[in-house]
Amino acid sequence: MKASLTLGKKEIPVDARYASRYSLLIRFNNGNSFTDGTEFSGLTVRVNGSSEKLGRCRLISEPNIDGYAGRVTFMEDVYDLQSLIFDHKVVMLQSSFFNIPLILGHKQDIRAPFKNYTADLTYDLNVYKSFFDKLDAEHADEPPEIREAVQQAVINTEGREFMKFLDRRLTELEKLVSGFSREEHERHGFYFRKQLWPLIVSAPFMARTNLKPRGYAGDSEMMSMIYSNDCWGDSTFAKLMHKHPVEHPAAQAVRNRRVFIAKKLPQVRRKILLARGERLKALSVACGPAREIQDVTVSEKDFDRYHFTLLDQDRHALLDAAKGVDRIEKKSGFKLKVDYLNESVRTMLTTPKLKSRWGQFHFIYSMGLFDYLTPPVAKAVLNKLYQLLKPGGEMVIGNFHVSNPSRTYMEYWLDWVLYYRNEQDFMDLFQEARSGDTQVLFDDTGVQMFLHIKKREDSRQQ
Repeated sequence: MKASLTLGKKEIPVDARYASRYSLLIRFNNGNSFTDGTEFSGLTVRVNGSSEKLGRCRLISEPNIDGYAGRVTFMEDVYDLQSLIFDHKVVMLQSSFFNIPLILGHKQDIRAPFKNYTADLTYDLNVYKSFFDKLDAEHADEPPEIREAVQQAVINTEGREFMKFLDRRLTELEKLVSGFSREEHERHGFYFRKQLWPLIVSAPFMARTNLKPRGYAGDSEMMSMIYSNDCWGDSTFAKLMHKHPVEHPAAQAVRNRRVFIAKKLPQVRRKILLARGERLKALSVACGPAREIQDVTVSEKDFDRYHFTLLDQDRHALLDAAKGVDRIEKKSGFKLKVDYLNESVRTMLTTPKLKSRWGQFHFIYSMGLFDYLTPPVAKAVLNKLYQLLKPGGEMVIGNFHVSNPSRTYMEYWLDWVLYYRNEQDFMDLFQEARSGDTQVLFDDTGVQMFLHIKKREDSRQQ
């Protein structure tokens, strides 16, 4: 990438290359050379045919076998170079601070009873934390296996009482916010999380849902935490704060849908008349870690029965899924037939001949994607997927029901907002109802809905 550094009135041509989110590798041209720590008044980079002038920066020299003198890093305005180079957007690290006055002003709109509730809860949680931390300190010098045994005993006794306390306070919160508008929920939820922030981020699960390191809630690591349903954290308090949400009905619904898919795959295979040696072709949309594959491949014959295509827009999720498949193969000694598609909803909707590109499938399923899609987008995606379904094939789409008892918990504590539907909303998404048999099913919690569609054998090829 062509660029130039400004030193006084002089423009110094350089070759630049992305090094990290906040630094560029620099190679000087025309015999120029500068020492470590040299400060430049500006950097101009040429991206996507246009020039962007950036602010003061400094050279940090480092060894490099490709001829780069080192990296430049910014001294005042810090630019997100990943956004600049790959997304062609100028984004500064400090830009979020521009909103501080506005955000601080929001507290004037927080209702007094909610402020009192949040203050009382913060005090109570800190009291609990101090007691659990004191117990941790008292057995800190014990051997690891003794520490673990003592901590587990505390979790099973006083920890369970603490969980009941959290349940009671959550019930109070639900009553307190029951009449709020959408805007009030957003405003009060933000206030709530800021007040409890150190306590929330002490728990690995809550920290991840709030910080969203991959840019969205519900990533494959969060799903793995839910599947594990264990106590994670650096302290007893952190472990309890982590365990409480992964025990909640919404988390149980996530575990239930994995079981549902694992049972559904063999059922579909038995119903479809496959040619000798033919595999059931299954497409998982927004696959996440795809742990259900582990549940399906229980015998040697299962490895020859399925051909999975795993689709996700998150490359990390596909890598997690690939690692899971690799573990299955190494443990069993058999190979699975799995394809990986790093594609997005946008690609799906804008590709005119998707069937010729991706093929058709006997079974298509998507468990968490539709929780994040507006009705127009959800309708378009559902009907696009239906085109990929073979005649006689089946499709299962998941969506959380409006009655989700974990909704307030998810929105206020976890900053995890979904697009909820009722049964009729879900059915209304499917435009091709005449060519398919459709029903809505539920898991045992009543949280997770499944839109089950079977494409009739006589359906026209689209």
